[in-house]
Amino acid sequence: MFVYNLTIKTTWAIADKWLAWQREENIPEVMATKLFDDYKIYRILEQDDHDGPTFTIQYFTSSEKKYKLYLDSFASSLRKKAFEKWGDQFIAHRTIMELVN
Repeated sequence: MFVYNLTIKTTWAIADKWLAWQREENIPEVMATKLFDDYKIYRILEQDDHDGPTFTIQYFTSSEKKYKLYLDSFASSLRKKAFEKWGDQFIAHRTIMELVN
């Protein structure tokens, strides 16, 4: 099992609309690629949220090959859409993890 983990900090000004956009548009687009089996959205607690909340979206996939196919075929255009919609009102950090136990 591999987990594509996105940690995103938004401004308070867009937080609610950004989360709705994730649920209604962005995540469905990612899942429509058929390269991920499931996802979860979390809000990180015990974090300095003076400038805005921090969220983690985790996409679960059965193979590293599927993850790499996602990166090669879809990630760039989806990132572009996010920046076109939200500009500099968010920052994102991406990691890939492998389940070991």
